[in-house]
Amino acid sequence: MISITIPFIVLIIFDFSIICHSDNTVPWYESLPAVAMDYKVHIDPGKEDCYFQYVNPSATFYVSFQVLRGGDGMAGFAVRHPNGQIVHPYQWRPNAEYQDQQSAGGYYSVCVDNQFSRFAAKLVNIYITVIRYDKWDEYTKEVEDLNLSVENFTVSIKNVERNINEMLQNQYHSRGREARDYNLLNDNNRYVLNWSVAQILVIATTTIVQVYFVRRLFEIKNVKPRA
Repeated sequence: MISITIPFIVLIIFDFSIICHSDNTVPWYESLPAVAMDYKVHIDPGKEDCYFQYVNPSATFYVSFQVLRGGDGMAGFAVRHPNGQIVHPYQWRPNAEYQDQQSAGGYYSVCVDNQFSRFAAKLVNIYITVIRYDKWDEYTKEVEDLNLSVENFTVSIKNVERNINEMLQNQYHSRGREARDYNLLNDNNRYVLNWSVAQILVIATTTIVQVYFVRRLFEIKNVKPRA
């Protein structure tokens, strides 16, 4: 069950030739050559959330997890192949990633497990990309049909696309580390402030008690002598 999902950013590279000739029965996201999604999800304590992503045959599938805030900063992550096999088993870690260079196609299951944490909720960042590099070969064939020799240009564009994808992944990791460090700094600051206030209260209470008993020790009672 999904708890609270912070608005996510979706980066999509459209293939206009596919959109113009695609069948209306096929979902639009299954015909795109590249899709990149960045989620920030809230996982309640003792809960497990699963998400499903369609991957085209022979496409490259990449998913990365990182715990940003909550508890011990770790959670369980797992990835299930469309054939039902768990390709990335559960591991209680602060971050993890999985990549399939040549996918057989289908819906991958991405699960975040927080069942070992009974009291602390977790804020998790999930980054998913699906890239179909074989689409560039189709572009090359279309250009050859037009009797244009731009093979070098096509290869350059393909390399640029691959480099952009790697840059997006590196940027995602950088943002995740920055958010994790910021949340850790806030938690430490809150911890120090709370303990400081608690120690001040203990010291003040101890001082008041000591002063009270010292005054009682030196208190002189007026006692009338008996005849």
